[in-house]
Amino acid sequence: MASSPEALIARFALQPHPEGGWYRELHRSACQVQRSEDGRQRAGLTVIVFLLTEGQRSRWHRVAGGDEVWHHAGGDPLDLWRLPPQGGTAERLVLGPLAGEAIGDPEPSPLQVVPAGWWQAARSRGRWSLLHCCVGPGFAFEDFQLLADLLPSERPAGADPALL
Repeated sequence: MASSPEALIARFALQPHPEGGWYRELHRSACQVQRSEDGRQRAGLTVIVFLLTEGQRSRWHRVAGGDEVWHHAGGDPLDLWRLPPQGGTAERLVLGPLAGEAIGDPEPSPLQVVPAGWWQAARSRGRWSLLHCCVGPGFAFEDFQLLADLLPSERPAGADPALL
């Protein structure tokens, strides 16, 4: 595996993502499904490779109509926050290897799920974190919303403003 962010960006031909970090779509299922809540057609599944480097963040965002599964693929552990659509208390999860975390941290896991419509944000705990993100039904940018695009009065309580 490449050992620097620059090498990973080159190896996977990554592009800047609107939420922050770097990405490239790896798979878009040819199988189409109809979403139950609005009847729209979507690919059954999409998968991206996603890289966050030191100092970058995946800004608060949500994906309508599709659960997102984050898989730690390499590098340093990652903090992932998720917040219910209506707001409340943001939950901090840790993605990464199953050993070596500080006492008092949430138990690290190589996989975490963000339910459809929930707000999410992330930040690497080190030099870089490489992930695979799977969305089903598949991701479409028309289903993507950045929290920063909402008026401050419309933003749910509980979202750390440092991750906007």
